[in-house]
Amino acid sequence: MDRDVIMADARAVCARVGLDRLSDARVLITGASGLIGTYFLGCLAALNEAGGRVEVVAQVFSEPPVHLQPLIERSRATLLRVNLSEFRDYAQLPEADVIVHGAGYAQPLRFMSAAAATLQIGTAATLALLQRVRPGGHFLFLSSAQVYTGLNGSVCAESMVGTTTPAHPRSSYIEGKRAGEAACHAFRSAGTHATVARLGDVYGPGTRAHDKRALNAFIEQALTSGEIRMLDSGSAVRSYGYVADAVDRLWRILLTGRDTVYNVGGRQLTTIASVAGLIGRLTGAAVRPGPSGAGVAGAPDALRLDLTRVNAEFGEQDEIALEEGLAATIAWQRRLYPS
Repeated sequence: MDRDVIMADARAVCARVGLDRLSDARVLITGASGLIGTYFLGCLAALNEAGGRVEVVAQVFSEPPVHLQPLIERSRATLLRVNLSEFRDYAQLPEADVIVHGAGYAQPLRFMSAAAATLQIGTAATLALLQRVRPGGHFLFLSSAQVYTGLNGSVCAESMVGTTTPAHPRSSYIEGKRAGEAACHAFRSAGTHATVARLGDVYGPGTRAHDKRALNAFIEQALTSGEIRMLDSGSAVRSYGYVADAVDRLWRILLTGRDTVYNVGGRQLTTIASVAGLIGRLTGAAVRPGPSGAGVAGAPDALRLDLTRVNAEFGEQDEIALEEGLAATIAWQRRLYPS
């Protein structure tokens, strides 16, 4: 598996953000085998290969994918196999100077089928991890723009919250993220530098095979069957952001963020149908729209993030264009589904 694209992206992020301040720190990443966790590991690998002295602990739940092992070795990470939906495993969590809590199920079909585990990872695991932050340390909770669900048509700022109830099909994920955010506010008021990133739709190289998020599912269908069969008409609006751009923002929020909560996502608003069409054009696959009103239960019609706060503090970002990012993502997934 070719990991050059991840390391090239990670080195660029590392150089822009200036991660030298992490030398001699212990950094714990939960969900290290996920897309964002992979890029965090890549950044720490780049830092340590350049002479950094960071102690890295990478938490995973299951056997890490093949592409992650070289990043674990290059970052000199200790692999921590614990289940964050089990209370008894929390005793194995080490103290750390920097903690990135990115564990959990980001794919709707997965988190809806593992509701109790999803809720516990957002709530109890977040509290347990906040208690592991060393004095003067930093904590980042990866929340989601899904907390805005129900605000269709609104441009969502950090002061807003959605209108869903605990009976919503995605409540375990949404309520878990809200509770995790509340925990960060509580610990920040007690002196911990705890921050929250409400992530929009992040994509890029570094996913596993058979990822069920729409963009990745479209690419898999295009590469394996030559056509994309959408679940619905694809009219929902999303702001897709390339993973390296998102991780650049996340490092800055984690290390120097002045506020507690930040929206992180792409500026490029597009419909899911347009994304399917672009993937079809890049792969030569036919696109077959589905019926209106179908799709995954509880999916929001539109997620428009107000990026004023993050841009005001850290400056406007030169984003990877969607077509360029998709080309890199498709190239990555061609190795997952060899013909």
